[in-house]
Amino acid sequence: MDEELTAASAAPVVLTVLSEGESYGYEILKRVREVSEGEFAWTDAMVYPLFHRLTRLGYLTTEWRALPEGRRRNYYAITDHGRTALARRQGLKVLAMDALGEMWRGATWLLTAASRPGTP
Repeated sequence: MDEELTAASAAPVVLTVLSEGESYGYEILKRVREVSEGEFAWTDAMVYPLFHRLTRLGYLTTEWRALPEGRRRNYYAITDHGRTALARRQGLKVLAMDALGEMWRGATWLLTAASRPGTP
C-alpha cells in the first residue's frame, strides 16, 4: 500500500483498534495487519512515535503493567477526547469518500488506468 496513504490513515486506524478496548503495541500491530489483510505492514519504528503523538494530543492514555514473568508492558487506551477526534475524522472521511465517488462516477479512464500492469 502507498506509504503516504498508510501514514494518513494510521491515527484513525489505531484509535479505531483501541475503541474496541485497551491493548499494547504488539497486539495493536497484529490487529492492524489482521483487519487490513496484511496491507498495513507497520513497523515498531512507525507506530511507537504515533502512540507518543496521540498520547501528547490527549487521545490516548498509557499505563505500564508488570507481567507475571517480571517484564513490563505499556497498555494504551483511547480517551473521550480521542473518541471525539475519531468521530470527527470518520465524518470527514465519509464526506471525502462521497465527494470522490461522485467525481469518479463515469470516469472510466480511472478503471482502465488502474487495471494496467505497473500502475501504482
